[in-house]
Amino acid sequence: MMRTNNWIPAVFNDLFNTEFLPKTNCTAPAINVKESDKAYIVELAAPGMKKEDFNVHINDEGNLVVKMESKTEKKDEDKNTRYLRREFSYSKFEQTLILPDDVKKEDISAHVDNGVLTVELPKIIEEKVKVSRQIDIA
Repeated sequence: MMRTNNWIPAVFNDLFNTEFLPKTNCTAPAINVKESDKAYIVELAAPGMKKEDFNVHINDEGNLVVKMESKTEKKDEDKNTRYLRREFSYSKFEQTLILPDDVKKEDISAHVDNGVLTVELPKIIEEKVKVSRQIDIA
């Protein structure tokens, strides 16, 4: 059974869906995770976001937490009618990623470029000990 919200008459649909009041987008940003021999790379698509809009940290449990928050406010005042119009835009996102055991947590780095947050998670490189050796005969 499908429910519809009919508390606003259909005649108002065009009034509320304009360039001044766009429909809100409730989808989470897309996240890619890549793996190479040396690192894991996490990419988060966030068009229009700036470096200041992000917070990336390791929490008390040792997990990677990526937070994104953006607020914009636009004011227009019409002097003829003395009407003040404000337009707010607010988006917030938080994602916690459980890190693999082989991540070198003290060397994690992040940067934003062209609306993509990239977090590099370097792997702990274990040096292989050579087992082969010459055994002297006594």
